[in-house]
Amino acid sequence: MIYFTSDTHFGDPRILRIDRRPFPDLADHDVTLIRYWNATVGPDDEVWHLGDFMSSRAGNADQLLSVLNGKKHLIIGNSDPAEVIKASGWASTQHYVELTIGDQLLILCHYPFRTWNKMGRKSFNLHGHSHGKLKPLPYQYDVGVDAHGLRPVELAEILASRRKTSAAG
Repeated sequence: MIYFTSDTHFGDPRILRIDRRPFPDLADHDVTLIRYWNATVGPDDEVWHLGDFMSSRAGNADQLLSVLNGKKHLIIGNSDPAEVIKASGWASTQHYVELTIGDQLLILCHYPFRTWNKMGRKSFNLHGHSHGKLKPLPYQYDVGVDAHGLRPVELAEILASRRKTSAAG
């Protein structure tokens, strides 16, 4: 399976204030996100983390990556320090990727785009950064933990989330 996520902000105390995540303290936040990740992602799964993985205050990036299931790729975010980007626990690190799953073209970046490659041909822009607060364009999805129950999500679930919203509205 292939999963997507972003904006975990492990070890970043600001995340509890800024995004009002429902945790009494940062330790509970981090332990819960690790538990949710590992309950969702298997050891042989692949995870594309679309930025803002952890604060430099959180400690050793390789140590944290070693306890998270899956083969992990980092799409670099604005809050990812050099020691996170250079961690050996990533299968790859980059700012932007075009990934095809089946016949679906995905445009991966930390930031949401106004326009992207093959936008008019139903390619999807998967992004983080906005913490579920940005009104999306058609074919654009925030994969961040704030928008998806604090856990990584599969493409089918991401696409179904919009259909549920459209059906409810």
